[in-house]
Amino acid sequence: MLDVVVFFFLLGVVARVVGSDLRLPEALYETLSIYLLLAIGLKGGIELSKQPIVALAPQVGAAILLSFTIPFLLYPMLRALRLAGPDSASLAAHYGSVSVVTFAVVTAALTRASMPYESHAALWVAVMEAPGIVSGILLARLAKLQEVRWGALLHEVLFGKSVLLLLGGLIIGAVAGVEGTAPIKAVFIDPFKGVLALFLLELGLVAGGRLSEVRRFGLPVVAVGVLAPPLLAVLGAGVGVALGLSTGGVAVFATLAASASYIAAPTAMRLAVPEANAALSITAALGITFPFNIVVGIPLYIELARWLTQ
Repeated sequence: MLDVVVFFFLLGVVARVVGSDLRLPEALYETLSIYLLLAIGLKGGIELSKQPIVALAPQVGAAILLSFTIPFLLYPMLRALRLAGPDSASLAAHYGSVSVVTFAVVTAALTRASMPYESHAALWVAVMEAPGIVSGILLARLAKLQEVRWGALLHEVLFGKSVLLLLGGLIIGAVAGVEGTAPIKAVFIDPFKGVLALFLLELGLVAGGRLSEVRRFGLPVVAVGVLAPPLLAVLGAGVGVALGLSTGGVAVFATLAASASYIAAPTAMRLAVPEANAALSITAALGITFPFNIVVGIPLYIELARWLTQ
């Protein structure tokens, strides 16, 4: 049985397919995205305040390395599908980075299944946003032997909206702790799942509108969007097992590896690799991989984690 928030996403897709006039105000979409990023960061920071950060260093290092490595693994496969070099680098960067909303959905599914996972898992999301983007830009530059403007690149990657809000929320939660964040619990913690449902409704509308783009790009983008997530999930699950994570933690790590960014990566790649086809990357990440992951992938990744840790 799918988690209830997934049905909101499916409602959005159906509304777009049948030509409904259902729309969410653009300002509301922006507000919901800011809320979710801050709330996820805060929740992770609160749990982070309960344990020594040094003990988490192996997990942080593994998460960064995994995110940085994924684009280098995908790039030659994308080139083999006859995608152009800039398009391959940009698409690989989207899969090297992670989807915060996919993380929110898998944690909601684990909570619903009464399957515990590491309470500081939001820390993994925060450190996995940027490395894959850096790898993708490196791949694009190396392919054309262009110089990388590291100052501008690092500023965009590290201080873009999504990374800044996630890390900011983590720091605030870690410093303030449980008692310090108690006054805002009713705003940022308790309503989280309801806000996530509204956000998924909007993403369903967006994904439904991308269906025509899927047909335009054809088989290569469909193959990437459907086949890459399970393969990357196996890699992520293997890393989670090697780290000694709980069953739920392995499922989260697998899901993060299988996810693709459609918030941070599109902005960074549009600035750093303007010659890449932005529509192709966002269609694969949001139009194919995101729906696949939340409807089919996450249940599979949870079962994979159970099988690997039994």
